[in-house]
Amino acid sequence: MNHFKKISAVALTGCLSAVQVGAAETGDPALEEVIVTSQLRAVNQLEMPGSVSVLNNTAIAARSAANLEQLLGMAPNVNLASGASRGRFVQIRGIGERSQFIDPVNPSVGLLIDGIDFSGLGLAASTLDMEQVEILRGPQGTLYGANALAGLISMTSAAPSSDPVARVSAELAEYNSRMLSAVSSNALTDKLSYRLAARKQQSDGYMDNAYLDRSDTNGIDETVMRGKLRYQASDDLQLDFTTFYLDADNGYDAFSLYNTRETLSDQPGWDRQETLAFSLKGRWSGSDYFTLESTLSAASSDTEYGYDEDWTYVGFHSDEYSSTDNYLRDRDNLSADVRLLSTDASALLNGRIHWVAGIYFRDESECLERNQTFSSAFDTQNTAIYGQLRTALSEKFDLVTGLRFEQRDADYSDSLAVDSSKNEDLWGGNLSLEYHHSDNTLIYATVSRGYKAGGINASLIAAAADNPNIDSAQFEFDTEHMLNYELGIKGAWLENRLQAQLAAFFQDRSDVQAKQSVFNPSDFSFDEFLTNAAAGETTGVEIEVNYLASDTLRLFAAAGWLNAEFADFITSSHVDARDDYSGIALDPVDMDGRDLAHAPNYQFFTGAEIALLPQLILRLEIEGKDDFYFSNSHDAKSTAYELFNTRLTYLGENWELALWGRNLTDEDYTTRGFYFSNQFGNNPANGYAPEAYYQYGEPRVMGITGTYTF
Repeated sequence: MNHFKKISAVALTGCLSAVQVGAAETGDPALEEVIVTSQLRAVNQLEMPGSVSVLNNTAIAARSAANLEQLLGMAPNVNLASGASRGRFVQIRGIGERSQFIDPVNPSVGLLIDGIDFSGLGLAASTLDMEQVEILRGPQGTLYGANALAGLISMTSAAPSSDPVARVSAELAEYNSRMLSAVSSNALTDKLSYRLAARKQQSDGYMDNAYLDRSDTNGIDETVMRGKLRYQASDDLQLDFTTFYLDADNGYDAFSLYNTRETLSDQPGWDRQETLAFSLKGRWSGSDYFTLESTLSAASSDTEYGYDEDWTYVGFHSDEYSSTDNYLRDRDNLSADVRLLSTDASALLNGRIHWVAGIYFRDESECLERNQTFSSAFDTQNTAIYGQLRTALSEKFDLVTGLRFEQRDADYSDSLAVDSSKNEDLWGGNLSLEYHHSDNTLIYATVSRGYKAGGINASLIAAAADNPNIDSAQFEFDTEHMLNYELGIKGAWLENRLQAQLAAFFQDRSDVQAKQSVFNPSDFSFDEFLTNAAAGETTGVEIEVNYLASDTLRLFAAAGWLNAEFADFITSSHVDARDDYSGIALDPVDMDGRDLAHAPNYQFFTGAEIALLPQLILRLEIEGKDDFYFSNSHDAKSTAYELFNTRLTYLGENWELALWGRNLTDEDYTTRGFYFSNQFGNNPANGYAPEAYYQYGEPRVMGITGTYTF
């Protein structure tokens, strides 16, 4: 923690020094207003009573980010878990899934892309022509419901333009990485405009397979296309149609017996996804009494996830053991959201209460086939009604109240004769008191309630016949609920050259859904399942600062502190990964007070943009993260780290050229980890000694990007 304090002090001192310098200046340009569009009504980021990070297209380009996973380090108290070619699962404030194998998963973090639900499908989170990424922290019980206990990520691509736009970009980087993209937008008629965008990205990846003598077994090969139409039928009616296509054929060969970037697998895995999706958004304001907004979306995604289970080749083990695992999962979802928004004419109590009322429907089906020997089907239907009131209590005080009631029906069946249905009535909401201290300062207090549906441990039911340690009480797990208490202040000062937001929160969770494992003595393995801990408590702070010190210097910083713990939780079994890697506890272990997995105690991000010349811009970044547990079933942890990134951009009249680098010091850091105890070692070369194994994050990568605008 001392290391973090030192870095934070340096970053804060730099910001404060810049404030003192900038305060003496006049005539500097102001920072742009940021509008959050994922709320029930579009709202200025600094007028929203909640903790939210907004990353615009400039921030995305500054990172040379091709996917959401390369942006999350810029947001406080947000983490991700790899275990695949990209980080498909996100954790917000320590809450979120880390993987999916046999059992169906109820997401804790929602992911929307142009109104299309991609929760749990992180490969779809391409940044192609992306205008804005919004990361909402805390339960979104009114806004989104069952799939947003921890928060919501909403990505919005650029809209069609009435003026002609044509742009091509090319990128070359280390590890044989290359990317080509193009964007075109224009008006077809005075009412109809279009936007087309496409990208092809390929890379060998950062692993070498010594057995196959290949450097591309963990590579990236992705094609993304998006088309948008905007029809302005009249002054009162606007329709937006989006179609999205993804074809990802990525490799997955990430774990080494020696914890290096060199693997020995003879059957390297893959991480594939083909998606076709659509959305139709409408807005009608032809009534004096309400505005009608609606979103209809549909998505079909075929995924394949496989890996070499023994990480080696035939003959490496004395018994010539060899095994692979493969998951074919097809997911289709359809959703519809219709809401009415009050106008001044329909506001209640003489215009003091504005309201929103809506209905929501979502139908999703998921079919799984594992190794051609197991199949399952999981179908869910969510129907909800929701509403929100904004009441002006006085000139300075507003009260915002929201409520959502949701009915969820879930049906599961598989080839092992497991058949289950679960129907639930769920509710969430929010209560926020806003104090507008001045025109540019908001102080707020919020209480929000979120929920995450219960479910079935289908794989545990199937394993019960061969594992006497499995109790039938573990076959199902209950719904989790959370109350989130948050205090915050936001504002813009110094003629809008300084924007900042600070939030402190406490989260009280009941029936916490936690992954555990039970020892199987028949084959010396573990069977994993979800169970409910009695409770969990999370305390934290989040801060974001953006400061335009002068017309040539901008400073920015974000930091999060998090203490996310179990309360009154006894595990069924726990691997003790001590320094000497000895021991395994098969008896229950008291986890009271232990940090949640993937919940680092601190994160930070800070940097500066400097205009060295009118056409030459230098961007410097530092991001860091504390260590964290990889799982609730063992004690293996990551290491704390800091990453340094930079970008130097030259702006021509209609072109730009950028030299960039990520992780300049080539820091070795880990994003996923597993532990093999002294009874279940994986490497015969060291006598199957107990070890932890890690998946590494991106090493140093340097590249060049060129863009030409016609």
